[in-house]
Amino acid sequence: MATDVHRPVTPGVPAPSAVRVEGLTRTFDGRPVIDGLRLDVRPGEFVALLGRSGCGKSTLLRVLAGLDRDIEGTVLVPRRKAVAFQAPRLMPWKRVWRNVLLGLPGRPERAVAERALTEVGLGHRSHAWPKTLSGGEAQRASLARALVREPDLLLLDEPFGALDALTRVTAQRLVAELWQRRGCAVLLVTHDVEEAVLLADRVLVMDEGVIAHEQPVGLERPRDIADPRFAALRASLLERLGVDARSSVAA
Repeated sequence: MATDVHRPVTPGVPAPSAVRVEGLTRTFDGRPVIDGLRLDVRPGEFVALLGRSGCGKSTLLRVLAGLDRDIEGTVLVPRRKAVAFQAPRLMPWKRVWRNVLLGLPGRPERAVAERALTEVGLGHRSHAWPKTLSGGEAQRASLARALVREPDLLLLDEPFGALDALTRVTAQRLVAELWQRRGCAVLLVTHDVEEAVLLADRVLVMDEGVIAHEQPVGLERPRDIADPRFAALRASLLERLGVDARSSVAA
């Protein structure tokens, strides 16, 4: 197993990359889901990863998170990393603030959780039970649990997939604000091309276990989906994914 970690990324100290992957291969029953993949993510960079279902996106994220170590190749990531999944995965028998502190070493105080919850706009719900939260609130609690770890790398696996359209827009804006405030590197796995162009500095398209296409997003922030340049990038990425942009707009 060739997974390794480098020292945490320190603000103000130059580092060649927040993530460096070389020759990564992951097989299931003899079939390579990831096949000799190479990936670099710079410190503070926001990268979105697109691809059809089954292309290996979530497997790659699990490898970077250290949740899947049955691999070949080299994976260098910061020691301080955190992941938020599509399902918030909150423990129903623990108050929200206790969920935020799950897995933290030592005996962190409640104030640590409440600061993170306040940052995501959920400070008023710190003592609530998870079952009383809305879908958007539960996802905010999941983000707070990731942020409380002060990550140099934040991994997001379809975190907005289960949200309704309006809540999704709010959650996207929140993540953009948190990223700009925190300055950590972010890797977002998503099926939503518009979301990728809206949030990322760079969009990657994964196909057959490798990064098949890389698209820088040179649009100023905040981004306007009505901008013709935004539409052009969206159409180009849809084409890379084998989707007719015109039929997509019609739908």
